[in-house]
Amino acid sequence: MHIESNPITGRETAEDLPADVAALSRFYRALNNRDLALMAANWLPSEDAVMDNPVGGIMRGWDAIRAVYERVFAGSGAFWFEFYDYTIHRTADTFLAVGRERGEYRTPSGDVLPMAIRTSRFFRLVDGQWRQQHHHGSIDDPALLAAYQAAVRLAPQPRTR
Repeated sequence: MHIESNPITGRETAEDLPADVAALSRFYRALNNRDLALMAANWLPSEDAVMDNPVGGIMRGWDAIRAVYERVFAGSGAFWFEFYDYTIHRTADTFLAVGRERGEYRTPSGDVLPMAIRTSRFFRLVDGQWRQQHHHGSIDDPALLAAYQAAVRLAPQPRTR
């Protein structure tokens, strides 16, 4: 098993990457640029999508997952993340990426939270496109988890339709 140390940041040239790594890169590009349309194109647009992360808890279905990203993207805090120290486990029509995220979240008041998250992402090949079906992220440090949740909770909530 090869553990990849070169981080995926979202700034990679997708044409130079294997298709699965390019799908991961598109996710980080969407996240780091607060691009909801690109994020939607990365996720499986169905009730089969599931996200379990430090911000939103367990969200089932793309609509619930989208609401978490809307809240994070609407916040005034600056952030960036990258995926590193990872392995990719492939089958013909799925892959699982298991590794770590690092980055930082700057609160509107200027506090900097250095992020350290254990992360796994599961993708399925659907109509020739890799679509994320599951994400799990965990923050080990309880103080960092509480600070991050509090900072994101202060972000303006999206309006309900």
